Amino acid sequence: MNNKRISYKTLDLDGLHIFYREAGDREKPTILLLHGFPSSSQMFRDLINDLADDYHLIAPDYPGFGQSRAPSPKNYLYSFDNLASTINRFIDALELKKFTLYLQDYGGPVGFRIACQRPFLIQALIIQNANAYNEGLGAALNPLIEYIQYPNNDTEKGARGYLSLDATKW
Repeated sequence: MNNKRISYKTLDLDGLHIFYREAGDREKPTILLLHGFPSSSQMFRDLINDLADDYHLIAPDYPGFGQSRAPSPKNYLYSFDNLASTINRFIDALELKKFTLYLQDYGGPVGFRIACQRPFLIQALIIQNANAYNEGLGAALNPLIEYIQYPNNDTEKGARGYLSLDATKW
């Protein structure tokens, strides 16, 4: 079997369709790769290829990201707590018992919640540009922080600026 071959899969979590990439031998140590904003599991394509001989790699797209479905905000609360809950359900569906968490950007707040809730599953943390505290986000992200803390029409207007091409380049 060629472990470098990446499989592209979708998991249905009670109507919530989560896309993910998987490669490597399931008998080898597992790394769960949690992506950042505004990215997806696509950001890990080269890393997955580089590590697939030695590890079992799984990289999901969060709801509303990449190739996962984007439920209406009326049907899905887009918060770090709920993303962590979704990824916990994903972990259970794949029956992962022990793994390393690779956290990048948004993967930090999602993965740190998982690690705090289920430390017995976590062998190690690999952290790339992820914050564990609000002060680490900096003043430039205040509109986004305000929206996360107080989601309403007014705070949404400020947060929408982060969905522009210029914000992505920044």
